[in-house]
Amino acid sequence: MATPAKQAAIAELSEKFRESGAAVLTEYRGLTVAQLSELRSQLRANGSYSVAKNTLTELAAKEAGVTAFEGQLVGPSAIAFITGDPVEAAKTLRDFAKANPLLVIKGGVLDGKPLTAEEITKLADLESREVLLAKAAGAMKGKLNQAVSLFAAPLSQTARVIDALRAKVEQTGGAAAAPAEATEDAAASGDES
Repeated sequence: MATPAKQAAIAELSEKFRESGAAVLTEYRGLTVAQLSELRSQLRANGSYSVAKNTLTELAAKEAGVTAFEGQLVGPSAIAFITGDPVEAAKTLRDFAKANPLLVIKGGVLDGKPLTAEEITKLADLESREVLLAKAAGAMKGKLNQAVSLFAAPLSQTARVIDALRAKVEQTGGAAAAPAEATEDAAASGDES
């Protein structure tokens, strides 16, 4: 039977699993308290970084329905609970691991789907959500401009054809219209006599 303190820790971890959109399991063997504090402060904008006993983490993950960490909870493990942008958090973890090779990314979970360490690295290589949205908006704007040009082309072609016909009528029709007017004038004067 777990002690009340352990039950409270399990409940707290379980709640963090439920509240976060993603979680990344890391091994921190050899990192100093100062380095862990630095990592926590870097992750603060997008989540939190918790060190907990593996057995408690395993029980909390099962309680929250997270199965991605089964078999990975060995050694000194810590979890980054991501509540903000998962891409930014993955970049923070990747960059920190590059600067501090003792931090090892073991795996993770994103929206209930398990992620390998390589997939977390790929996630970190993505551009931020804002940049991706801006690119999508730019692409849509470009497609809308193409559609406007496509729909405007027949109208402008029609206008050019009508203008060309008007110019042709003025050139050829003006000479043909003058004899026709002269014939009408002659017929009208013949009626008067």
